[in-house]
Amino acid sequence: MSEETPKLLSGGNPQIPKGYGDEPVQAYLDAVPGWKQAVCRTVDDIVCREVPGVQKAVKWNTPHYGTEDNRYFLSYHCFDRYVKVTFHKGDALEPQPPGKSKIDHVRYLDIHEGDEIGRQFADWVQQAGKLSGVKL
Repeated sequence: MSEETPKLLSGGNPQIPKGYGDEPVQAYLDAVPGWKQAVCRTVDDIVCREVPGVQKAVKWNTPHYGTEDNRYFLSYHCFDRYVKVTFHKGDALEPQPPGKSKIDHVRYLDIHEGDEIGRQFADWVQQAGKLSGVKL
């Protein structure tokens, strides 16, 4: 049986079946095209480093990270010009991530090609990992 290459949806976001654990997230990361793959891998690496024992899942073609079953504090999704990181309780982070949302409590960080993913991002991840996740 041969493995098929995942279909890329709009913005280059891979279409990955729903699944729990590291395997579906790694399949997503392997399928992300171009510069966005390095961004997504960096996000994954930082989350794993800053939140030991983090639980992973892919739902709606989007990797999710949490500390409790089916409750997630962070996810990300590829768009044409950036990778959008969602902090599900981002309004509780200090300072808050810059992207506002129409959804209560949610804050975004858009990462464009060439953007540095530095200490502030790692700090937000660490803070978010200590909050109760959102049931999705």
